[in-house]
Amino acid sequence: MQRIGMLLVGLSTLGTARLSAQQATGTTLWRVAATTLATPPALAQGAAAALWNPAQTEDSARVQLAFEAIQTPSAIDATGVIATMRLPVGKIGHVGIIYGRVGLSDITQTIDSPDPTGSGVPVYTFAFGTNWSRQLGGTNVGATLAFHETRLDVSTSNRWTLDLGASRSLGGDRVRIAAATHFFSSLTVNDPAQDIYAGLEARLWNGPVSDRGDRVVVRGRYGISFAHGFTADHQLGIGAEFSKTVTFDLLFAKEGGYGAGSWRPVAGLGLAVGKYRVAIARDAGVNDLGSAYRVGVEVRFK
Repeated sequence: MQRIGMLLVGLSTLGTARLSAQQATGTTLWRVAATTLATPPALAQGAAAALWNPAQTEDSARVQLAFEAIQTPSAIDATGVIATMRLPVGKIGHVGIIYGRVGLSDITQTIDSPDPTGSGVPVYTFAFGTNWSRQLGGTNVGATLAFHETRLDVSTSNRWTLDLGASRSLGGDRVRIAAATHFFSSLTVNDPAQDIYAGLEARLWNGPVSDRGDRVVVRGRYGISFAHGFTADHQLGIGAEFSKTVTFDLLFAKEGGYGAGSWRPVAGLGLAVGKYRVAIARDAGVNDLGSAYRVGVEVRFK
């Protein structure tokens, strides 16, 4: 997995890395967490998806709360959480709060042998910020201002990022296009501490599946992540929605890096029950590293 190799490069520079290298390592931790996304990041939807694209679809709910937990295989041993809250504020649109944290576990200090010498080495990054979104002329736009802290052992770096996003449906819901920046803090297009996301979604089929009027909508998706200083990532997937109650998503992602990449499958399942939206996703992994998992719950208070 290219993400892990890049992360190890960052960790190998503890105590000597420049500030930009440490920020890039923090973003790489988030890229590891993103391996559990079953849709391209630009096309992700829901309250927690504001971390990937600030321009979330306007919702009639009075309050939206979301929580997601991420666990990678033991060979990586990274865990993460995302928590968000969104609410409408009149003509201003929707505003919310976003918190996310990703960290590595079981990293201990050593000297001249593999045996640990004492306390563990803290390696984590977190983001805390505020999000705004609104529909303008048929286009959903949004922005997220966030504070980030990344810690690698005794070294800590802080920065602020401002991300912008947009999403627009064409021909009803036949086609949707979306784009967003991710953790942007410098006006460059080759900084490994940030990304640009873009995505295209098209409705492939829509029809009834029962005498009760239940309908199924099938959509195809393509996404790309680029402007991060290495080869672009590509995502190709398909999704099906059953009567707006059950969703199934399948994605094949090819991660960019400094070498040849491989396609990695991710599957996701969603269930809507009343005001609750439950989602689970699994990344099949590559190179026998094992699978990563994500479990999320969203609550919408009308």
